[in-house]
Amino acid sequence: MESLIEPIQVQSLKEACVNKLQELILSGKLKIGQALPPERRLAEQLGVSRPVLHEALVDLASKGLVTIVPRRGVFVSDFRTSGSLAMLTALISYHNGELDQPFLESLLQMRLLMEVETARLAAIHRTPAHLEQFQVLLEQERQVNRQDVQALAEIDFRFHQLVAIASGNLVYPLVINSFKPVYTNLTSRFFKHYLGKKIIEEVFDFHRQLVQAIQNLNPHISAMIMTEMLNHGARHLLSLSGGKNGNPDLRNTESKIFDQDPL
Repeated sequence: MESLIEPIQVQSLKEACVNKLQELILSGKLKIGQALPPERRLAEQLGVSRPVLHEALVDLASKGLVTIVPRRGVFVSDFRTSGSLAMLTALISYHNGELDQPFLESLLQMRLLMEVETARLAAIHRTPAHLEQFQVLLEQERQVNRQDVQALAEIDFRFHQLVAIASGNLVYPLVINSFKPVYTNLTSRFFKHYLGKKIIEEVFDFHRQLVQAIQNLNPHISAMIMTEMLNHGARHLLSLSGGKNGNPDLRNTESKIFDQDPL
């Protein structure tokens, strides 16, 4: 019962303004290159103050949805060429948490490319402190409530975040952190659907195997385990979204990675 009840989210005026304009842009009702009405008129149309609207426009500009040109106005941007990681969250919000097949496959392919490399590097650069943190996290995984979707998604994110940190690369953890809203959206859907089923235990078993490979300083095995783990999740996520046999068609991506010998 607890997993069915989630906190009520109350939007601020700025958030409501962002979401409204975002919806108009992503739906195509506001076209790429189209100028928005002057701020005073747009604020009146939306029923908000100019300062609130300005904050919302700055937020949209940071996502790559609009371009603010001083003394000329605000114009709708093509997010495919100007969008940032923040756009991923915006797209998920626009679809009410549901992802269409091409977008979902794109996300899964990006995870495969990046996280296989973090696992490989973690087996090369991990420190004794990292190994201690992994053991603490594995113990927390053993104790986490298997009926708490939010707790499951959070601890799974922390595991992948720690792999990125242990890689020794300063940028990978920042990318993982920026990706968190999208990441936890996907994993929450996964855990919610499979509550009480052995698939959840399979995820944590992958975690234990990967930590062992990282501890053993084996980059090739670490990369293989991460690949198998991500494809395991991808198959089930795609089956939830109606994908073809739950197959993300990531084989070409895998072959490109494993054609390269671990350093």
